[in-house]
Amino acid sequence: MNWPYLMSLGFGHLRLTPDVFWSMTPREFRAALTPYAADPMNRVAFDRLAAQHPDTP
Repeated sequence: MNWPYLMSLGFGHLRLTPDVFWSMTPREFRAALTPYAADPMNRVAFDRLAAQHPDTP
């Protein structure tokens, strides 16, 4: 286990308190991180978004 990395995610990214972090099961911790583990945007999705929201007026 890479505890420093997991602790940085729990304390820093999720802002969990130590008692909450250490009382979570691995399944609960993974579920808490799920919204942050989305696939990165691909080029097609980026181009579609850029067309919907252009930088120029």
